[in-house]
Amino acid sequence: MRTTDSDRVRTITFDRPDVLNAFTTDHAAELADHLSDLHPDEQHAVVLTGEGRAFSAGGDVEAMADREESPAEAFDRITETFGRLAEEALSCQVPIVARVNGDAVGAGLALVALSDFAYAADSARFSAAFVRVGLVPDTGGTFLLPRLVGLRAAKELSFTGRFFDANEAAEMDLVNEAVPEGELDDRVEELLSVLRARPTRTIGLAKRAIHANLGKGVEGALDYENHVQALAYGTDEHGEGVSAFLEGRDPEF
Repeated sequence: MRTTDSDRVRTITFDRPDVLNAFTTDHAAELADHLSDLHPDEQHAVVLTGEGRAFSAGGDVEAMADREESPAEAFDRITETFGRLAEEALSCQVPIVARVNGDAVGAGLALVALSDFAYAADSARFSAAFVRVGLVPDTGGTFLLPRLVGLRAAKELSFTGRFFDANEAAEMDLVNEAVPEGELDDRVEELLSVLRARPTRTIGLAKRAIHANLGKGVEGALDYENHVQALAYGTDEHGEGVSAFLEGRDPEF
């Protein structure tokens, strides 16, 4: 995969267009490494996108055909690759933006779900296609899909593996918006211009609290929220925000 940096935004491009940007376990581990390297003092956001006509076709089925391993070996491999990728995305301290230029299938769909924002070309198609090759949704799919699209829809998508278009993906909140293909870059850049003006470290704390509180009861969630807010109060970003407000100027984060 290819990385580029511009104005404190890193773009990670999946560049296997000949196989529709399918992922092997090595590619999943590589992307996890890239996400772990990001830091709110250096990047305002990271954009994930694909080279060619697909975002990602998901797991590389040809690579699966050559694999011989026990369930215990499979558990270790998945945990260290696609499982770690999900963990790195959920804990990434900078916002992840999926620029869905084309089809997002299987783990590609899961990557869209893992992203904090997702904008899709209206020509893109989606499928939780794991079931088509006798697999369960991974890369965080069983955790995120019910929370994004609802329990019944998550079951329907996971059990059938059907394809659906970008407009339906937007209606079910899998993506923020479906936009004409020619307007995708402009729409993503509009979002990035907003994120560049926001306090990235604070966004990371909010993301941390939102994800942590998905599995907590009310008392535990409020306690953790208070903990994270206390951390935010101690940041330079908070000090700059207050000073800017009192001085009637825009903050410089």
